[in-house]
Amino acid sequence: MEGTLSFIARQLGFAYGLHDASFEFPKHGLITIAGPNGAGKSTLLGILAGLRSPYRGSCLFAAKEVRQWPKREFARRVAFLPQSVQLQFPFTAEEVVLMGRTPHARGWFQTDEDRSAAEEAMTTTDTLGFRGRDFRTLSGGEAQRVILASALTQRPEALLLDEPATHLDLRHQLSLYRLLGELAKSLLVVAVTHDLNLALQFSHRVMVLEDGRIAGDGAPADVLNPELIARVFGVQATVHGTWMTYEA
Repeated sequence: MEGTLSFIARQLGFAYGLHDASFEFPKHGLITIAGPNGAGKSTLLGILAGLRSPYRGSCLFAAKEVRQWPKREFARRVAFLPQSVQLQFPFTAEEVVLMGRTPHARGWFQTDEDRSAAEEAMTTTDTLGFRGRDFRTLSGGEAQRVILASALTQRPEALLLDEPATHLDLRHQLSLYRLLGELAKSLLVVAVTHDLNLALQFSHRVMVLEDGRIAGDGAPADVLNPELIARVFGVQATVHGTWMTYEA
């Protein structure tokens, strides 16, 4: 069974924000983690990314405890995207993408493999058209796709994203989640989101957290039901197939 799984957590907890979480994530698919503010979403994602330690319980990646992975080796296999990235220096979009190859670097200079990985990632994210532009001049949607391309140059097995659509308009939110859905055909994509409609429409599985505990975990249509939404989020929801409306 473990050969088909990416992450396995047992009674996973942290000093704040997470309690007794047990779950198994497959090697591919789009999993969204939802919940109100303070529910433990970013804490859980941080543990999976190897950024929150010490944690309680067990969290395995590829059958090895996350905290036991050498950092450089782990970074080659698991990519993490924070909510936002601020760069103060005049890097081009392509230079930012190439930074994602850092875990694979063998010296000061880029290799043919590095450039090939960057080209492939920028093609996937449709960012080749502005590869030479100053990253600081890009729109929110453009910048987000560049940061995603940077993560993809790692050629990871798992891609972890913290609120990837927060600063995007509706069109770019939909475009991003369609892309994540495509990527999830060949790798594990785990995205924290506040948007239940995005979770319902695009994810293969939803995990809902409430006060640091798992309140629901399974197929979106099963988990995101009016009863759970009322209890966890405090709003009345009406589900219309792959989208929903709310009343306070």
